[in-house]
Amino acid sequence: MTCDITLLVNPTAGRGRGALAARPAVQTLRGCGFTVRTVVGADAAEALRRARDAVAGGTGALVAVGGDGMVSLALQAVAGTGTPLGVIAVGGGNDFARATGLPIQDPGAAARLIAASLKGDGGREVDLGRVDNLGRVGDVWFGTVLASGFDSRVNERGNRMRRPRGRLRYDLAMLAELAALKPVRYRMSLDGGPQREVEATLIAVGNGTSYGGGMRICARAVLDDGLFDITVVGPCSRTTLLTVFPRVYRGTHLGHRVVTTHRAASVSLAAEGLTAYADGERLGPLPLTATAVPGAVRLLGTPGPGTGA
Repeated sequence: MTCDITLLVNPTAGRGRGALAARPAVQTLRGCGFTVRTVVGADAAEALRRARDAVAGGTGALVAVGGDGMVSLALQAVAGTGTPLGVIAVGGGNDFARATGLPIQDPGAAARLIAASLKGDGGREVDLGRVDNLGRVGDVWFGTVLASGFDSRVNERGNRMRRPRGRLRYDLAMLAELAALKPVRYRMSLDGGPQREVEATLIAVGNGTSYGGGMRICARAVLDDGLFDITVVGPCSRTTLLTVFPRVYRGTHLGHRVVTTHRAASVSLAAEGLTAYADGERLGPLPLTATAVPGAVRLLGTPGPGTGA
């Protein structure tokens, strides 16, 4: 085990909590005997380049300090490399930390778990989702949920809005999308099987359980079983959607008559006019194929197997 650790920091995460969280995390890790180097990119592309350089240079671990967006960047750098990942979760959503049982808004505790894991078991292997036909160079990895349909349209509309700031912007985006609500005609294939046509309000592909800061859309997903949990919300009225929506935070929506679920190691989705999001980040337009990759990353400081239920 090398004693060198790289912190990938988003200084704007959680309205500035990212920069503040880096300080106690660095102090704790140095106090445990590690040499810590901090990386801050001027933008996402530079941050990812510098993270990949650190991994290629042999850093002992890459530690993402921020929210799910920073975790997503870190995953692109470490997936499949053997370099372990640590997470100091101080963003607004923190769904990856929530799914893996890591501390949230407690950088000191998270750093202590990372240090203990590096000195002990070296972390636990967890699955990632890989999206591999977006016309980009290289694969795109995700840790929590890939969204397509009503939920991704809300995200897309919210990202286009300059005001208001914060969560209210996405609440207004949801109201606007509700006004235009109509089912989407998908073409879906599971595990390379025959393509089937599905009319749905949304289809969510879960490696982890939640998105949007605790919305347990794929509430039964487990991060180390080699499978996705796929939640299909069928055609429904605005009234039905508003009835089902509050249940998502408890995961009890899975029992509603308009909701069906599947488990598969790969899923292909196609639909006209839809943009997919994963880990809250824009992927691009459908069609796409997502594959669950067992043990794609070694995660530091997590509880034992079976996390995510």
